[in-house]
Amino acid sequence: MTEIIDGDAVAAEIRDELREGIEALADAGERPGLATVLMSDDPASETYVSMKQRDCEEVGIEGVHVELDADAPAEELYDTVEELNDDPDVHGILVQMPVPDHVDDRRVLRSIDPEKDVDGFHPENVGRMVAGDARFKPCTPHGVQKLLEAADVETEGAEAVVVGRSDIVGKPMANLLVQKAPLGNATTTVCHSRTEDLAAHTRRADVVIAAAGVPEMIDGSMLTEGATVIDVGVNRVEADTEKGYELVGDVDFESATGTAGAITPVPGGVGPMTRAMLLYNTVKAASRQSGVAVDLP
Repeated sequence: MTEIIDGDAVAAEIRDELREGIEALADAGERPGLATVLMSDDPASETYVSMKQRDCEEVGIEGVHVELDADAPAEELYDTVEELNDDPDVHGILVQMPVPDHVDDRRVLRSIDPEKDVDGFHPENVGRMVAGDARFKPCTPHGVQKLLEAADVETEGAEAVVVGRSDIVGKPMANLLVQKAPLGNATTTVCHSRTEDLAAHTRRADVVIAAAGVPEMIDGSMLTEGATVIDVGVNRVEADTEKGYELVGDVDFESATGTAGAITPVPGGVGPMTRAMLLYNTVKAASRQSGVAVDLP
């Protein structure tokens, strides 16, 4: 039978373990602080930010939230980031993307203090990750690694295929898989919208990471028997439901469960892990900035 990898359960375990580190920091007079910045009227972005703030409250991280008008000058956002950089009570900064078109998103990422860049997207942190000396791993790829670990998936020597090449998931995921490190050492192929015969690649993979943002683009016929499938995609598709839509992944879950050895559901798979690893990075940032050593899960 196909094992369903429960992201909610793994994320809960990580949050429980993080509480010990948060208590250790509190005993030393430090409370981790995470600042979220929202410059958007997008309901999904508002929901994501509120969930992240709720997560902070549940584990004992001090949450600070700043909302800016979506029509405000770009300088307001840049100045806000600088103020948070200078605030010693803020250990991590997350600017919710996307930002309005008149804002230079790359400048936003570059303006965050690399020591407070808990998303791991500052060029300095990207470079350190590629070099095998990560300060902060990007939350979603790191969460995927934790799911593979929880499912006892051996990546060393495995054939891994990452479908998607975004800066947020695809590229860092592939980089982490090829590194000479635990949960790495995989022979890794990156596929994308220009890949010819995607199925030829996914059928030979022991591990498939689907992160292209295309609803149910991978089905059971495109998988090898016993493969581990991590579905990063979260797509809204029309459905006869109260909301008028349902959430599906990049993998056709129903057909894939007949072939895969293990698979993550959507929702309840990778999503909770992304949020858990944001908390992880915030605690790590607080530890680094305060000089108080803590054990991380």
